[in-house]
Amino acid sequence: MAVNPIEMQKALGGVNYPASKKEIVDQAQKHKADKKVMDALKSLPEKEYDSPAAVNKEVGKG
Repeated sequence: MAVNPIEMQKALGGVNYPASKKEIVDQAQKHKADKKVMDALKSLPEKEYDSPAAVNKEVGKG
């Protein structure tokens, strides 16, 4: 899934790491992330993420 990394970082602004998938998705919704970003985040595995880089890495696998 090709997601613009800049849009992803904007969506994740303000997340306190480590963060759960739910916390990450909730924060992206507050930032009104676009559909591609939201779809990518909603498809993440249920686990704790320790940094924005960890989220990007997991999204990159999808």
